[in-house]
Order: sequence, then structure tokens, then C-alpha cells
Amino acid sequence: MKRVFLTGLLGAIAMFLWTSLAHMVLPLGETGVSQIENEQAILTAMQQQLGTKPGLYLFPNMGVSPAASNAEKQEAMRKYDAKLAANPSGMLIYHPPGEKSLTPGRLLTEFLTELAEALLAVFLLAQTRLVSYGARLGFVAVVGLIAAITTNVPYWNWYGFPTNYTLAYMTVEFSGFVAAGLIAAALIRPQVASLAVAAGK
Repeated sequence: MKRVFLTGLLGAIAMFLWTSLAHMVLPLGETGVSQIENEQAILTAMQQQLGTKPGLYLFPNMGVSPAASNAEKQEAMRKYDAKLAANPSGMLIYHPPGEKSLTPGRLLTEFLTELAEALLAVFLLAQTRLVSYGARLGFVAVVGLIAAITTNVPYWNWYGFPTNYTLAYMTVEFSGFVAAGLIAAALIRPQVASLAVAAGK
């Protein structure tokens, strides 16, 4: 277990260094993100409308209250396509004035997230009996591919996230697992004794 934790920690450091490089040096962190020109009018309107209420907003809204009945929600859904056809649509993550772009807390949360991911991947790898380095690396890579697909593809499909943004973010996540896998495949090896016993059965 100590080896699993140490390997997971080293893998998390590799993932963190890679994601930092991808977002701060390489263009992957900016791929698919556009800027609004002459944004002040929009920013002022958002602040006037939403004020200090941070949250995730979908627009246009369905036009029903949270307390609406199922019948009312179904009726609103039937009319929603017409509303989409006549109005812009999208998703807005809103924060009131006072946010900071980069904080120690966010960096720590990012690292702890990658630590959890790396530990889980290493724990799963430790349960296998994969003999070759390539097979062990491939195992962690597949875990990373699953992680990269899990939310990115549904967000692209249902919310219209840009294709190039989705592919870039999947690349960052997948490559982070590969970076951790390079370390895990070298340090996590099947027990020779266990393999011998299994082979004798």
C-alpha cells in the first residue's frame, strides 16, 4: 500500500506539471475559447440582472418555475424548440465582481484532484497481473481515456461545447494519465510469487 501511495503521489506530480504546461505554455488551454468584443455592455447587463447570485445558467430559460408541475414542464418543453429558433442559446457560468483568476486554493484543489485520480489509477493497476511495461502503461492510458470521455463528450453533445475545445481538453486529461502511467508502469509490477502460484494451478 505504501508503494501504491508513493507511486500515486509521483504520478499526481507528473499530471500536475503536465496540466500546468498545457495551460500556461502550450496553446491547448486556450483552444476553442473565444472572446467577446466590446463586452462592457454585456458585462453590465449581466451584473444588473444577476447581481451577486453566482451560478450556472442556461439560456433561454424554459419559462417555468422550479415548483411547476410535470404537465407544465412538458408543455414548456414542447414550446422550447420554437424559443430556441427565435433566440440565442447557450450556457453561462456567472460570478459576481471580486473573483480572482489564480489562487493557491485553486491550485491545491487541482493537485488534490490529480492525486485522487492518480491514486485510483495506480490502485487499479496494482490489482492486475500485467507483466510487460507496455501493458501496464496501456492499462493506465485506458483509464485516462475513460476519464477524458466521461464528461467532455456529453458536454459537447448536449451543451454544444466547441469541438476543438473538447478535443484539446480530452488531450490534456488523457496525456496527464499517460504521464502518470509512465511512472506507475515502472514502479507497480506484479508479484513474481503470485504469478508462479497462478501458473501452477
